[in-house]
Order: sequence, then structure tokens, then C-alpha cells
Amino acid sequence: MATEEVNKPPSLPPYPEMIFAAIAGLNESNGSNKSAISKYIESSYGDLPAGHATLLAHHLNKLKESGELVMVKNNYMRPNPNSPPRRGRGRPPKPKIPLPAGAVVSPARPRGRPPKPKDPATVAAAAEVGPVPPRPRGRPPKMARPAGAGPVKTGSGRPRGRPPKNKTPFAVVGFD
Repeated sequence: MATEEVNKPPSLPPYPEMIFAAIAGLNESNGSNKSAISKYIESSYGDLPAGHATLLAHHLNKLKESGELVMVKNNYMRPNPNSPPRRGRGRPPKPKIPLPAGAVVSPARPRGRPPKPKDPATVAAAAEVGPVPPRPRGRPPKMARPAGAGPVKTGSGRPRGRPPKNKTPFAVVGFD
């Protein structure tokens, strides 16, 4: 038990604190790149965990996404407090106009095509007839022809296919 406490390395500050200290310590005008920050942390704090490079990259990304660090040309720097906040990708949302006090907000319109208006006369007639069975799927069957209806006439009276080409008769030329 006592040997574990003796062999335990001194506790390190959190990674964001070490990153901010490295950027302030390097004090470069264009910001500091990841390798320079890593070297500064290694030289200042000495005994680092085995996954130092992975932890550093993770915390740099988190700080960049939260806006505490700004990345310019592969260099990390603290944002200028006077600069406007950076907005995300895409079109910014429209500003919402506040409603006057006591105004009633109508519910949002539902998606899709609105239903057809129901006429009371057709609704009452449909209720008297009863429910209509749904049509079956697919093509409807051919209707049976009554007996003695005569010959079957197909189409418009022309034969099927391409019509034959008109051949002009040749005049017989004789030699005398």
C-alpha cells in the first residue's frame, strides 16, 4: 500500500490547462502547431501518460469545436476577444419577430396534401349504400362476349405490319 503511493507520479494538470500554458509560453504571433505544443508540454511536465499524442489531439479538437481555440493555417491560437463569434456552416436562421402580448399562436400546418373537403350530401348517400369493397390489384379480367355477336373485328380494318412497297412497272425497251 505504501509502495503504491511512493511510486505514483505527481498529478498532472488537466490537458486544456497544459495546452493554454503551452500556447502562452510559446507566444508565437501566428499561433502554435500541434507538434510545438506537444514538445512544450513534454519538456514542462515530464512524465506524461502513454497515449499523450492521442489525448492532446482529442483535447485540441474539443477546444477548437467549443470556440476556446481558433485554428488558422494548422496553428492553434486563442481567439481575439474583440472579434465576432464564428457561426456554424450553412445559412443563419431568420430572426424571430416577437409576438405582441395576448396573441394566440395557431398550430403548425400538417405535412402533406390536405384532404378533399367532404360534401354532406355525398357523405350521407355513401352511408346509406354501405361500404364499397376495395378494387382488386392488377389488370381487370376481359369481359366475356355474348354468344352470336358476330365475327371478331380487330383494330381499324387494316392488316398488321408494315404495308408493302409500291412497285412501279418497268417499260420494256426493245432494240430494233
